[in-house]
Amino acid sequence: MKYCYFLFFILFYINSSFAQEKTVYLDVNLLLLNSEAGIYINNELKKINDKNIEEYKKIENSLKSDEEKLLKQKNILKQNEFNEKANVLREKYKSYQILKNTKNGNLKKIRDDSSKQILKVVNDILAEYSAKNNISLIIDKKNIVIGKTELDITKNILDLLNNKIKKVELK
Repeated sequence: MKYCYFLFFILFYINSSFAQEKTVYLDVNLLLLNSEAGIYINNELKKINDKNIEEYKKIENSLKSDEEKLLKQKNILKQNEFNEKANVLREKYKSYQILKNTKNGNLKKIRDDSSKQILKVVNDILAEYSAKNNISLIIDKKNIVIGKTELDITKNILDLLNNKIKKVELK
C-alpha cells in the first residue's frame, strides 16, 4: 500500500513539474520583413539592386550593339579580323558576367550581414523576454504545424525590436 502512495506521489509530482514549463513560438521571417530595421534594409537593398539593374541594362545594350555592328561587318572583314573582334566581344561578355555575379554576391552578403545584425538584437530581446516571463522554450513558427494563437509572441517581440533598433548599417 505504501508503494502505491509513493508511486502516486511521484506521478503527481512529475505531471506538476511539466505543467510549469512554458513554450511559445515566434515568426522570425515576419520580424525580419516587418520591423523598422527590416523595412529599412529591404528599401536600401532595393535601391542598390535597381542601380545594379540599370548598369546591367547599359552594358547589355552596349554588348548588343557591338554584336550587331560585328555581324554587319562579317562579309566585309577578313576571317582573322572577324574572329579577333568576336573574341574581344566574348571577353567583354565574360567580364560582364563576372561583374554581374560579383555584384549579386555582394548584395547577398549585405543582406545576410544585415539580417545577422537584426537577429543578434532579436536574440538578446528573446533572452530577456524569456527570463522575464518564465519561458523555457521559444520555437520558430515555420517549425510549428498547429499552435494556439495565445502562444504566438511575434507581435510583442516586434514591438520590442522596433523600440530597440530603427536602422542597421549596411556594409
